[in-house]
Formats: sequence, C-alpha cells, structure tokens
Amino acid sequence: MTPAPQSAPQSLRAANLGRTALPRRSRKVDPMQTYDRLPPALRHWLAHAARPWSPASCLAIWRRSRARGCSPDKVIARLARAEAQALRRDAL
Repeated sequence: MTPAPQSAPQSLRAANLGRTALPRRSRKVDPMQTYDRLPPALRHWLAHAARPWSPASCLAIWRRSRARGCSPDKVIARLARAEAQALRRDAL
C-alpha cells in the first residue's frame, strides 16, 4: 500500500505566491469555486491576467460595472486599467 501524499510544507506553498510588495490576504471561501462560477468573458480575462487576481474582487468589479450598464467589453477594459495601475504600484 502506498502512503497518502502529504501536503507541501508551508514554505513551499508560500513560495508559489511570487515576489510582490502588495499585502497577502487570507480567503474565507475557495477561490477556485468562485473562479469556476465567473462569467466566461471574465474567466478568460482572469486566466490571461499579468498578475494574480482574486476571483471575488474581479466579480465585484464585474457586477458593479454591469449594474451601471457597462458592456462586457467595457468591464474587461476597466479590469485591464485596474491591473495596469496595480502593476505600476507593485514595481519592484
């Protein structure tokens, strides 16, 4: 019988977060489940984003913008601007 795989040590899991000056946050829900429930256009943008995004924060921007009458393309443009701003803040 093979032993059950053990989870990676905390230091290895933390190494996957990348190098950033932005603060880390703990999550109360599974981000992958949130990701799976995203609208397809938003999920596609998130999959190709230049930095790690919280699916919940993207969904909040999406819902707020759509409630204001923005088209999906305009919401994606808004996210791209937010990402560019975050990349400028995070310049190491």
